[in-house]
Amino acid sequence: MKFKEISRTAEFKRDFKRLLKRYKTLEDDLRNCIDSNLYLYHKLNFNNRSIFPISGLGFEEITFYKVKKFACKSLKGTGAKSGIRLIYAYFAEKDRIELIEIYYKGDKENENRERLKDYFKRYIQN
Repeated sequence: MKFKEISRTAEFKRDFKRLLKRYKTLEDDLRNCIDSNLYLYHKLNFNNRSIFPISGLGFEEITFYKVKKFACKSLKGTGAKSGIRLIYAYFAEKDRIELIEIYYKGDKENENRERLKDYFKRYIQN
């Protein structure tokens, strides 16, 4: 495993289950994204312009990231710009990734910022 811990929020699990019904290769695609894009960005400090920090949330204790280049084999002909978006937090000191949201851009345009703020509140309380 390329990271010490990879976890999924309950909300992410619901999103993922719903999308998996439409895109059967999503489990493998997610694993490939983590093993390639996230590993390159966080471990090798290589920015291939597929991952972007999410700004404008009003706090700095956690940095959330959006993966815009997510290759989904079920979406033939789209390559890395499939329209699948992955939102996660990376905690470098613990080498931990928390998957927070996954969605298809055709279903909604942007990440759920309220979900990110709720996640932050739960994080601060713990």
